[in-house]
Amino acid sequence: MKKFLLIVLLVVFTFGGLAAKYPSKPVTIICPWGAGGGTDRLARFLADQLSKEFGVPFVVVNKTGGGGAVGHSAGAYAKPDGYTLTLVTLELATMHWLGLTNLTYENFDYVAQLNTDPAGVIVKADAPWNSVTELLVDIAMNKGKYLFSGSGAGSVWDLSRIGMLNAVNISPDYVTWVPTTGAAPSIVELLGGHVDVITCSLPEAWPQISSGQLKALAIMADSRDPRFPDIPTLKEQGINWSSGTWRGVAVPKGTPKDIIQTLEKAIKKIYESDEFKEFMNKNGFGMTWRGSEEFYNFVKEQDQVWKEVLKIGGYIK
Repeated sequence: MKKFLLIVLLVVFTFGGLAAKYPSKPVTIICPWGAGGGTDRLARFLADQLSKEFGVPFVVVNKTGGGGAVGHSAGAYAKPDGYTLTLVTLELATMHWLGLTNLTYENFDYVAQLNTDPAGVIVKADAPWNSVTELLVDIAMNKGKYLFSGSGAGSVWDLSRIGMLNAVNISPDYVTWVPTTGAAPSIVELLGGHVDVITCSLPEAWPQISSGQLKALAIMADSRDPRFPDIPTLKEQGINWSSGTWRGVAVPKGTPKDIIQTLEKAIKKIYESDEFKEFMNKNGFGMTWRGSEEFYNFVKEQDQVWKEVLKIGGYIK
């Protein structure tokens, strides 16, 4: 009996010691988007900070393709041992509805959300509209007259536009969406007078807004962004819609709870640091914290929100 108890205690202490040592080897952070982009920059900053926090390397690996499906899938189907993290993005809630993958939010466990970038409604400085209400009334009275842009068809900025119009009972086909490869070329199109309105994050267009070339009529957020305090929300103007892209950390389904809690605690510490705030401000990223359970509930909700918007936009039936 004593020998048996000794063996049990040895097993308990051995495995307890192993658990306490997490992480004991390099950790991979999968970025589903290309090097140099916003998600990649956030992933690399986070990797650097986690390496300092835990004393082991956290290494970013870019796995791109399939509209985000390749990287998200690589992260979701990795071994659930805490040594593969994924910087998940909003596309997790849209790409399976678009038929790009069978992967859904249910294939992950969630650690923490770090970022939200709301969409803005942006026009040329000399445009006739001084509020988003004026713009929407004009659209309602002139079906097919105006051109919108911001990124590719079915992207978050396109879907933000669809949701805004739907919130005031205007069909998405009242305006024409001009697809581009991203916000930057859309801004060029707007400045050149080739489109009338763009929807993208305010930081992406801020150089042109601050120089007086463009003006922002609204931000699609629940409250004003303190960095842009003069720009009203849609909700302030009676339009019940908020929208934007987001980023957070997730792990494969079945990852041990104690590892998730360890990561959440470390990431919360990083999130609250001056270094993180400085990095986010420098890059124009909005800061949003949701812990493990709250982030899961948010992503679950987003899955249904974007399903309905995709239906309204005619992207799915």
